[in-house]
Amino acid sequence: MKTKVYLQRLQKLMPNTWLEQIQYIHSSLLCRWILLGGSKPLTLSQKSAMVFSPHQDDETFGCGGMIAHKREQGIPVTVVFLTNGQGAAGTDPDAQNAMIKIRQQEAIEALKILGVESASIHFLAKIDGSLQDLENDEKQQTISQVSALLQTYQPEEVYVPHRKDCHKDHEATYKLVKAAINQTNITVELIQYPIWLFWRAPLFILLKLPDIAAAYCFSIASVQEKKNQAIASYKSQIASLPDGFIQRFLGAYEIFFRVESE
Repeated sequence: MKTKVYLQRLQKLMPNTWLEQIQYIHSSLLCRWILLGGSKPLTLSQKSAMVFSPHQDDETFGCGGMIAHKREQGIPVTVVFLTNGQGAAGTDPDAQNAMIKIRQQEAIEALKILGVESASIHFLAKIDGSLQDLENDEKQQTISQVSALLQTYQPEEVYVPHRKDCHKDHEATYKLVKAAINQTNITVELIQYPIWLFWRAPLFILLKLPDIAAAYCFSIASVQEKKNQAIASYKSQIASLPDGFIQRFLGAYEIFFRVESE
């Protein structure tokens, strides 16, 4: 935790243009290393899937290609959004309410492109930015909501943000879903997708070699255009994200990390 705090302080001292350039180079080199030999190939499975997304857009950035592939094969995919996305609108309540509606509609549109019907999309509507700091009662309620969805759909694969994803809502999503799986006592394959991991987690400091060794590479070439169209649906978000950050998700591969059974 101290390492993260020190890194965040260091980043605040840097001009944004310098920081984004460093992050872009780090992310590009790390992804190239993984794709060119630091990962194992992943083939499309016929297993039903449930994707947990902290915010409206993470599911498409992280595993939009996987979702599109599965839906083209008629494989059930359910998507669950944990937060309401209001944080993108600042502190004005009216603007926040408007942003919640915009982001929900963008998510429905993006997932329609990927082949997911609206009946398979769920919004838990927790306050954006709050997942790591939920009071115990609300935390248990959230775990129960996730458990109920797992019991209803009985997915064979569950996709979550990486446990070291360098965003508090993302890392909290991993923990909440993991707790729900343990509470539900169902057997699923837990798979992590990186969003901010390569951008914000310096290699050898936060991101260790054993983390890289768990990487899998999945080709999405045949559905790449669908994914890119889905990303473009998030108009309220892409304008505020670094160009280099978005660029990483427009390629022909997705990177995943399996979670070994405990």
